[in-house]
Order: sequence, then structure tokens, then C-alpha cells
Amino acid sequence: MKIQVYSLKTFILLVLLIVGTGISAQTPPPPPPNGGHGINGNKAPGDGAPTGNGTFILLTLAAAYAGRTIYSVKATETQE
Repeated sequence: MKIQVYSLKTFILLVLLIVGTGISAQTPPPPPPNGGHGINGNKAPGDGAPTGNGTFILLTLAAAYAGRTIYSVKATETQE
């Protein structure tokens, strides 16, 4: 009986702690924009970073790595 009362108190305490943390962690909404950025929609400042060249380089290096790996696996298979 003592264990059940202790675990019930612990459970209630944990629920109150979790609910209280969730309520206190909420923040108010941000204020509306005051001109400049955000008037004609949400645009990134500076129109964002160019990602086309980086994506091409990443895919090229990934293809080269995959080709080298496949070549080395086939080379070890033929030696055995």
C-alpha cells in the first residue's frame, strides 16, 4: 500500500511538472513587421544564398566516391 501511494504521488508530481513546463515555455507571437523586410511577403534577406553550384559539386564528388568504391570492391573480388 505504501508503494502505491508513493508512486501515485510521484506520478502526480511528474504530470504537474511536465504540464507546468509546457505552459510556461510558450512564447507570445512576434510583433508585425514595421516596414522593409516582409511587406510584400516573407523573403529571405539578401534573396538567400546560391545553392546550385554547391549541389553540383556535392553530387559530383558523391558519384566519384561511389565509382571508386565499386571499382575497389570489384578489384578485390577478381583477386580472390
